Amino acid sequence: MKKPPVFIDLFSGCGGLSLGLLSAGWKGIFAVERTADAFKTYSHNLIDSGRFEYDWPSWLPQSEHDVELLLQNHRENLASLEGTIDLIAGGPPCQGFSPAGKRNPKDPRNRMAERYIEVVRLVKPKFLLLENVRGFNAPFKKSGAGKKPVPYSQVVKRRLEKEGYKVEFRVIVSAEWGVPQLRPRFILIATRKDLGFKWAPFTKLSESREFFHTSRGLDPNKQQITRDAIDDLKVQDKELVDSTDGTVKGFKQILYKEQTPSSSFIKLMRAGVPHEYVPNSLRLPRHRSDVAQRFALILDECARGRNLTSEQRERYGIKKHSLTPLCPDRPSATMTTLPDDFLHYSEPRILTVREMARIQSFPDWFELLGQYTTGGPQRKTSCPRYTQVGNAVPPLLGEALAELLMNAYKELRWLEASFEIGKGTPFSRNAHQGHYRESFQPHQ
Repeated sequence: MKKPPVFIDLFSGCGGLSLGLLSAGWKGIFAVERTADAFKTYSHNLIDSGRFEYDWPSWLPQSEHDVELLLQNHRENLASLEGTIDLIAGGPPCQGFSPAGKRNPKDPRNRMAERYIEVVRLVKPKFLLLENVRGFNAPFKKSGAGKKPVPYSQVVKRRLEKEGYKVEFRVIVSAEWGVPQLRPRFILIATRKDLGFKWAPFTKLSESREFFHTSRGLDPNKQQITRDAIDDLKVQDKELVDSTDGTVKGFKQILYKEQTPSSSFIKLMRAGVPHEYVPNSLRLPRHRSDVAQRFALILDECARGRNLTSEQRERYGIKKHSLTPLCPDRPSATMTTLPDDFLHYSEPRILTVREMARIQSFPDWFELLGQYTTGGPQRKTSCPRYTQVGNAVPPLLGEALAELLMNAYKELRWLEASFEIGKGTPFSRNAHQGHYRESFQPHQ
C-alpha cells in the first residue's frame, strides 16, 4: 500500500480504540469527544506526541466536540468526505444499556447510536466498527404495548443494512485478547455491500488469536491475570514520595524504579519507554484510618474476585451497591468509572489510575490528564482520569480488531487492483476473491 487506510473515531473518549487502530497502522483523520478532559488526554498522547500520523481537516477545530453539534455545524463538510474514509469507529455512550446501571430504554444517551448512523449516512466509509457494552445486545424487559422486546443491536443492524452495509456482531471477552480483565464487549463490524467484498470477520478474528498473542510475547493458552498486570505497582517494599501529578497537594505515590519485568504483560506495557521512565497517574488514594481498617477486614474475611453480598456490605457499613476485592490469580472484573468499586488484592486501598490503566492494557507511556476525581455539579460536565480509563476500549482489544480490519482492507485493495488488471479478460472477481482467500495469511 502506498497510503495507509484512514479512520474517524466518534465518541473517542481518551483514545483506547484509536490507540489500537493507530498501533495497527491506520491513519487518523479526526476524533470526536465531547469532554475537554478526555480530549486533552487523547490529543496529548495520539496527536501532539508525534507517535502517530493524523490529517486533521482545517474545517474542524482540534478540540472537544459533541457529535450532535458536529452534525449541526459541519454536515456539508462531512458529506464532502464521501469516498475518502475507510473506517468509522466508535463506542456510543452505553449507560442506558449497561447491566451495571438501570438499563433505561429512555436514557437520552442511547440516541447517540443514531448520531453514529447519521454520520455513516453522510460519509459512507468502507468499514464500520462499533463497540458497546454487552447489554447493547440484550432486549429491555419493558417495551411498548403489544411489542416484543428487541435488542437495540437489531435496531442498529436493520438501519445500517438500509444504508447499504453487511452487518455482523458478537460479544467478545477482552480477556481472550491479552487484556487482564474479563470485560465482555459488544462488537459490530460492517462492510459496505457495493464493494462486493465477502468475508467472515469473526471467523478471521478467531483464526488470528494465536498469532496476535505470540507476536506480543503473550501466551495464547493463558489469560493474563491481575497480579501479572500491576504487581510492580504495589506499595509494599516501595519508598513513598510526594505526588506532584495533579492540582491537589498532600498525596503520596510510589517511587517507581523499573526492575526486570515480572511478567510478559508488564514487559509489553513497558515497551518503547526508557528504563528510567516513570508512568504518570501513580497517585495513591488517601483513606481515613477507619476506612483502611475496614478494607483490611474485607481482604481478610471475604472471597477475592466476588462482589460483596448485601449482608457483607451491611456488616461492614458499606452503602455502595458494588465493592469487589480483586483476585490476583484471575483476570480482573470489568473496570468501571468509579474508583471505589474495587479493592487491591493485597493492600487495603482502592486502585490508582495507573493500575486501572494497566488492567485496561494502556501502555505506560500513555499519560492520563485532568483531575483524578470530581464530585457535585462537576460530575455532569467533567471526565476525570478514573472515568476516562473506566470508559475506554482496552487498547489491546482495539488493536486486535484494528489488525483484522487492516487485513480486510489490504485484501480489498488487492482484489481491486487484480480486477483492474483483469479487465477485458475472462477474469471473475468473485472467483479470484475465493482463490485469494485460500492463500491469504492473517497478519503477514
